[in-house]
Amino acid sequence: MGSAGSKVKAALLALATAALSACASTPEPVIGIAASEPVSELGQDSFSNTRAVVYLLRPSDKISVNVYREPDLTMESVQIGVEGNVSLPLLGSIKAAGLTAEQLEEDVTQRLGDVGLRQPIVSVNIAEYASHLVTVEGAVGQAGVYPFQPGARLSSAIAMARGPARTANTQQVAVFRETADGVTVAKFDYQQVSQGTMLDPVLEPGDRVVVGTDGLSVFWQDFLRALPAFGIFASPANF
Repeated sequence: MGSAGSKVKAALLALATAALSACASTPEPVIGIAASEPVSELGQDSFSNTRAVVYLLRPSDKISVNVYREPDLTMESVQIGVEGNVSLPLLGSIKAAGLTAEQLEEDVTQRLGDVGLRQPIVSVNIAEYASHLVTVEGAVGQAGVYPFQPGARLSSAIAMARGPARTANTQQVAVFRETADGVTVAKFDYQQVSQGTMLDPVLEPGDRVVVGTDGLSVFWQDFLRALPAFGIFASPANF
């Protein structure tokens, strides 16, 4: 009985090890130009591979407004309000969202001249892309809300959340995005994204990424935790 039991345990250990190894494997990348076209059938039409060339200021972004030789009019960091305006000394509340930093700079220069400041020299810079937040949920290493830089992609969001968990179904990644017509949902296959055979879309502020769960992986983890002989696999470090 002892010998038979050992053989059963050895067989189960080999099977479990193979199952966990399969969960951790990554697909081979496909050499060449990565896919850049959205798949309409998966709801990807509103997603793009192209990074924006011009950045338009958004509510919650923080900017610095420097007026040469006018320290009382200079602000090192001021946040654009939810209504899209920013409050500046001498000028009060003015529109900022929807403009480039250069356009806002020209507007502030014009307004300061109109109120009597002689030949104002103004510079406007983005201090923090505070509007750029993405929510990552589901079967990832650490779910949460993460700041990102303009141009970051779906793969970046998953990486910030410490990558897919062992229980992840990487073929089922949903991205929720607010549009003028309401919230849209698109599906992505992270394995294909990793290979370069599916669009790795540029993130938009407010995107929500949900990585699905692989029921088979959950079964194996529950199975291993139920067997004292395989307690090593049940430790958090291994899942």
